[in-house]
Amino acid sequence: MDEHGHRLPTDTDDGMLLVISGPSGVGKTTITRSVERSISDAIFSVSATTRPRTDLDVDGVDYQFMSEADFKKRVDNDEFLEHAVYAGNHYGTLRRPVETQLARGRLVILEIDVQGAIQIKKRMPDCFSIFILPPSEDALLERLRARKRESEETIKRRFDLARGEIERARASGAYDQFIVNDNLDKAIEQTLTVVRTQRAQRRRKGPAGGCCGGHCNQ
Repeated sequence: MDEHGHRLPTDTDDGMLLVISGPSGVGKTTITRSVERSISDAIFSVSATTRPRTDLDVDGVDYQFMSEADFKKRVDNDEFLEHAVYAGNHYGTLRRPVETQLARGRLVILEIDVQGAIQIKKRMPDCFSIFILPPSEDALLERLRARKRESEETIKRRFDLARGEIERARASGAYDQFIVNDNLDKAIEQTLTVVRTQRAQRRRKGPAGGCCGGHCNQ
């Protein structure tokens, strides 16, 4: 749809919100970007944040940077689908850009943590959510060490956080599919297969009407 709400020739009824999560070191970002590149109408949702912008950051590409006052105002106005505080900074997914792309029939991809996924599932129960798992805890710890970016103390702290995140993901009921990344290429292919199958099933059912196939909780 254009800015006036008119349907464009390229618009379809195939809109689907895809949530991908996983602990640090599991390969979720590589999988997410592979899905985005492999599906022609996929759109990666850029999160908003109050964290300071670095010299390497591109506003609107890496994050949508905003002040804490602006972020809190948007929270008060219910402009976020999900939001959270991490390491003292606010992060969130703005509602309007997601709903606009869904209305155009796009596959909108969110790469967010379990806390955000739970919020999204409550607001948009028709979303499809995937959690990427490591083949084992030992394998995850090895991957974190293989990065060679951080001290052993930091790695162990990340590892403990990852274990907790996996436990929360399993208990949350927010995820439709768990995919084990024991081989990156296979995990990417499995994720693509699951996503394409899910969209095909929804296409056969036809649009239910309304926001996100009629399954948005305001």
